[in-house]
Amino acid sequence: MSTPKSRIALYPGTFDPITYGHLDVIKRASVLFDRIIVTLAVQRKKEPLFTIAERLEMVVEATKDIPGIEVIEWDGLIVKYAEKVDAIAIIRGLRAISDFDYEFQMALANRVLSKNVSTVFLMPGHKYTYLNSSIVREVAMLGGEIEHFVPVFVAKALRKKVKELSK
Repeated sequence: MSTPKSRIALYPGTFDPITYGHLDVIKRASVLFDRIIVTLAVQRKKEPLFTIAERLEMVVEATKDIPGIEVIEWDGLIVKYAEKVDAIAIIRGLRAISDFDYEFQMALANRVLSKNVSTVFLMPGHKYTYLNSSIVREVAMLGGEIEHFVPVFVAKALRKKVKELSK
């Protein structure tokens, strides 16, 4: 009798920084898949606030109590990494209608690039539907309270980064 194949999914993003919305999607996905590989994108178009090493450290810390989570960085087509690790799905969070058009286009492009990898859309809980990393960075830069949006250690790192940038 053969051993059943592990259901692996990737959850790609910049996570600059990781938010409670991201963590909600990761927790929802962890119930559906045996292993989630949180895949930090090395961005060429954007200039992230945190370095890849800082983002990796924050995501590892934020997900340490969620079973089956691995965190890596990837520079390239996410669908190619999915094939490399035999992932069956790419997880994408949908917060609002405004996310749908872009995510739908990406899902269709990925389907053309790999017939073996599906895109699974997950909505975060209702209290996180408005939340994204850009909003968190903006609130932090304007001196607002961010503990509602990110874990305490992320808020601390974000405040430190903002302070460094304002010097």
